[in-house]
Amino acid sequence: MSAERATSGDDLSAQVERAKRRLEEAVAAASAAEKRTAAEIRALEADLEKERLRAAEVAEEARADHADELRRERQAKEEAIAAAQSRLSEIETHAEAAERRIEEAERRAAEAESAIVDAEARAREAAAAWLRGQVEAIRREAGQR
Repeated sequence: MSAERATSGDDLSAQVERAKRRLEEAVAAASAAEKRTAAEIRALEADLEKERLRAAEVAEEARADHADELRRERQAKEEAIAAAQSRLSEIETHAEAAERRIEEAERRAAEAESAIVDAEARAREAAAAWLRGQVEAIRREAGQR
């Protein structure tokens, strides 16, 4: 039996050794897997940081583009307002000139009307004087006969 115990002990020792080796291999595999996982996590974190930086750059570029667009629109509006104000000033100048021409035309029309009234009065007076002269001439002729 002692030979069997020795064989049995050797088998047990061999099993323990095999179990130890399997355990060491499992520990080594787990350690390698942990290192790979840690490396993948670091790579993913690096990719994430790159994406964050790229997103921040894109956002900043978009903000800058938007600010430029707003500035251009504001400038275009200011130019349109300035052009409209200039045109309004021009129209007001033309309107004032037209009002002055109308006032001058009204003044000349009033003068012309006054001249017409004066001419009509002189024409009536001249016609009346002529008629009086005719009446006197007729009376003189009638008085001579």
